[in-house]
Amino acid sequence: MVMAVSFERYGRLYYLDPGSHRPRVGDKVLVPTDDGPEVAECVWAPQYVTEEIGGLPLCEGIATTADLDRDEQNRQRRADARLIAKRLIREHGLPMKVVGIDFVDRRADVDQLVIVYFSAPHRVDFRELVRDLARGLRARIELRQVGARDEARLQGGIGPCGRDLCCATFLKDFEPVSVRMAKDQDLPLNPLKISGACGRLMCCLKYEHPLYQEFNAKAPATGTAVETPAGDGVVVGHNVPSDTVVVRLAASGRRCACSRADVCSPRQQYEASPTTTPDAVAVEPVTTHPVSIEIGEPQAAELPQARQHVVEQKHANEQEQAREPAAEQEQAREPSAELEQVGEPAVEETPGESGGKRRKPRRRRRLSQAGDDQDTGDSSQ
Repeated sequence: MVMAVSFERYGRLYYLDPGSHRPRVGDKVLVPTDDGPEVAECVWAPQYVTEEIGGLPLCEGIATTADLDRDEQNRQRRADARLIAKRLIREHGLPMKVVGIDFVDRRADVDQLVIVYFSAPHRVDFRELVRDLARGLRARIELRQVGARDEARLQGGIGPCGRDLCCATFLKDFEPVSVRMAKDQDLPLNPLKISGACGRLMCCLKYEHPLYQEFNAKAPATGTAVETPAGDGVVVGHNVPSDTVVVRLAASGRRCACSRADVCSPRQQYEASPTTTPDAVAVEPVTTHPVSIEIGEPQAAELPQARQHVVEQKHANEQEQAREPAAEQEQAREPSAELEQVGEPAVEETPGESGGKRRKPRRRRRLSQAGDDQDTGDSSQ
């Protein structure tokens, strides 16, 4: 179980392990600190959480009446120490600003300790001030100089967003913030608009910077020609929180907001990308298997174009094979004038070397050539 407490009204929350205690909201409880148990107010009642959280300090129980009286006396002593410190600083003419006072009375090595937190533009020689404070408060004095961010954390306040300062509520450590983060988020570089209550760059610039870096790496840059469901256009802006791209259409000139997936090519690759959508399922390629189809007398409207072409080719081949025997029979019956003479070729006998006779083959003549020779002889006579 986990509970949350706060030492100041609307201050930072501290989480504790309630142990066997069950305080309600508004009850005063004892919280273990380095200087001993201190009184704090319960803000969240003990409740179960889904995850096991270890290392939380253990609540020391409900505050008694003596603990409440001691806490009230310490608050009054802190208020008196603040007034005395401000008066002495003014008398010594030091450029110091009191930020907070802490009063410790349960430390083993010291009876009473007053810690003064202050801010200053530079190093200050406050040795005379320490002696006067010890004489006026009758306690041991420690002065600690803090920076601008720690000053805003100790004092608290309201940020430009209208909420309590992040450093005064939940931030534990200050992370470095640069102007480059404001440029990546298309924020105006006006110091009044990107600075917090401390005068430094706002800590919230760090929160969304990784999201802007990822968006700029995947989305098309400004001025890129893209294709959208509404038509072709040019990218004129980005909207990172909504994950959209502002496109000016080429046909009508109007602007429309399109999803980043609609203008990124290909869309399936974007949706399956593990960097943008870690929970997306990878797209598996579709494998096709050959299917044997018995083709009888299919209807043209029921077959796809490829299958219909195969059927028409098969019918054409069958018709051509059926016409070939009939053509051969007709060709055998009709006499052709170009056929060669049937019979053995005539030979001419010539004397050979062995005294025998050698036959010399004569040239074959076609009937058409012989008829042409006769026509030529008649015309010459």
